[in-house]
Amino acid sequence: MFDSVDDVSARLAETGYLASPAVATTVFLADRLGKPLLVEGPAGVGKTELAKAVAAVAGARLIRLQCYEGVDESRALYEWNHAKQLLRISAGRDESWDKTRTDIFGEEFLLPRPLLTAIRGDDPKVLLIDETDKADVEVEGLLLEVLGDFQVTVPELGTVTATRRPFVVLTSNATRELSEALRRRCLFLHIGFPDAELERRIVRLRVPGIETALAESVVRVVGALRAMDLRKVPSVAETIDWARTLLALGAGTLDETVVRDSLGVVLKHQDDIQKAAAKLDLDAL
Repeated sequence: MFDSVDDVSARLAETGYLASPAVATTVFLADRLGKPLLVEGPAGVGKTELAKAVAAVAGARLIRLQCYEGVDESRALYEWNHAKQLLRISAGRDESWDKTRTDIFGEEFLLPRPLLTAIRGDDPKVLLIDETDKADVEVEGLLLEVLGDFQVTVPELGTVTATRRPFVVLTSNATRELSEALRRRCLFLHIGFPDAELERRIVRLRVPGIETALAESVVRVVGALRAMDLRKVPSVAETIDWARTLLALGAGTLDETVVRDSLGVVLKHQDDIQKAAAKLDLDAL
């Protein structure tokens, strides 16, 4: 999909995603080597958005598996349309079981889920396995077959092997440790909070119309908040939300009143808001 690291940076920027050199380099290598990309980092720093941006620049279909506790094979891989199978059995009640069994386990009754969908067909795809760390450990066994050989075994139909490999992005907030077997199959990328210069560029790109001085003030204050011992420090997404809020309020500068009234946009816990209100010194920033 990409000719060089600079090509990655330029094309992602066209979608509104400003990639650091480390991000652009790892995306280029994942594409060139055909390896899945495991992206870790705190929530709201652009892990999911990276997969969406890659799909946009590649003209690929984005297929998303949202992981959660309890997600299983039927939600991740495939399941059979049991209602339709029962109707078929009822309609063919005079047929032999061998005849009916052959029919009800055909393609017509198969419901492919994200992992199977991603490796079928020849169209370009980006497979996003989002918040992998929230899934149970057993789900990683499914991922090993898919990401290792890009194939899925359906006992009733046989093994389905990808004719065109998808670009795979796994995201993780590191709430639990992923297995070494899964990590070995991936290139690793950690996305942390951007430096001030990159975050200013992101804000100005994502919040059209914001003045340079206000964008700089927002980034400085968010940086100060991240340095505090908070339950949840502000993410990049919340920096953008705050900038949009200030623009909607018509605020040209950040003063104590504006900050106090709008801290709930950037901080999500009352004790964090109280701590920030007590410790934040705007004059020192």
